[in-house]
Amino acid sequence: MARFFIAQLNVHDPVEYARYLEGTAALLEEFSGTVLAVDEDPEVLEGEWPYARTVLIEFPTRDHLDRWYRSDGYRAIAAHRRAAATGNVVSIEGRN
Repeated sequence: MARFFIAQLNVHDPVEYARYLEGTAALLEEFSGTVLAVDEDPEVLEGEWPYARTVLIEFPTRDHLDRWYRSDGYRAIAAHRRAAATGNVVSIEGRN
C-alpha cells in the first residue's frame, strides 16, 4: 500500500535549504519516491495553516519510505533541512 510523506515548512535560510534540495532527487529515485506536489502558497479552505511550503511525496510502501527516511544519505541531507526550516513532517497511509 502506498505511503505518503508530508512536510509543512517555513524556510528561514534559503541557501541552507538549497543544499537540502540538491541531495533529494537521487535519494528519492533510489527508494522509489515520487514528488507529487510542492506548494509555496497552499489555499487554506478551513482553519490555520502557518506554513509557507508544503511537500507531498509518494512511496510505493511504508518500507520504502522508512528505508529512505532512515538511510544514511537522507540523514545527512536532512540536517540541512532542519537547519534551514521549521515545521512538521508526517508519514500517512494511502488508500488502495
